[in-house]
Amino acid sequence: MSKGRDSGAAAGGAAAILLRYLQEQNRPHSAQDAFGNLQREHGLGKTAVVKALEQLAQQGKIKEKVYGKQKIYFPDQVTLPLGLQKTHLCYNQFPAVSDSELKVLDNEISDLSSKVQTLQQSCRQMELELKDLNGSMTTPEMIKEIEELKKDCANYTEKLERIKSAANHVTPEEKEKVYNERKLYCKEWRRRKRMATELLDAILEGYPKSKKQFFEEVGIETDEDHNVTLPAAV
Repeated sequence: MSKGRDSGAAAGGAAAILLRYLQEQNRPHSAQDAFGNLQREHGLGKTAVVKALEQLAQQGKIKEKVYGKQKIYFPDQVTLPLGLQKTHLCYNQFPAVSDSELKVLDNEISDLSSKVQTLQQSCRQMELELKDLNGSMTTPEMIKEIEELKKDCANYTEKLERIKSAANHVTPEEKEKVYNERKLYCKEWRRRKRMATELLDAILEGYPKSKKQFFEEVGIETDEDHNVTLPAAV
């Protein structure tokens, strides 16, 4: 027997094995599924399985469906042997469906999937709106907040009227005088502090102890001792 005949016989044997397997299982299989399930028992190679499935599909003995890059194979329910039909009644309780009808069903599934996606997006949008509403104040809470704000405004208005009606207002001239005196005193404070610092630094140059010990012995108190800060010059 020639090599070509051996190859053809092997292909025919693989096709028979796969046809019988698919009819017994009576459910969709990919080439990888069939190869993985039959490899150990029958020693079929991946290439032989793919070729045999394509051959069976071309001969009309099984059905082929393409999903993206993957092909799915399943037995023709019309030509399924009677004994296997009785074994798999759940697969044969519906009438046979043609390829055109399957295409219509696929289109309906695609349309329904698009509608589901649109509804899911709408639901997510509604969930965001609901979250915002739950974080907002309710009508009773807003009414209460408005009443409290009105009370605050009334209190501030009353306080402002009392200030306006007081008789001890400071005139602009008096205010200017106070500011000028403060400015003068701060200037003198700054001048005297600088003079004292220069004098003390000169004394400390020949003093054998530390600055802190000198201040304690002489009894000098600094602004820092009393947490007093000289205002910045204006």
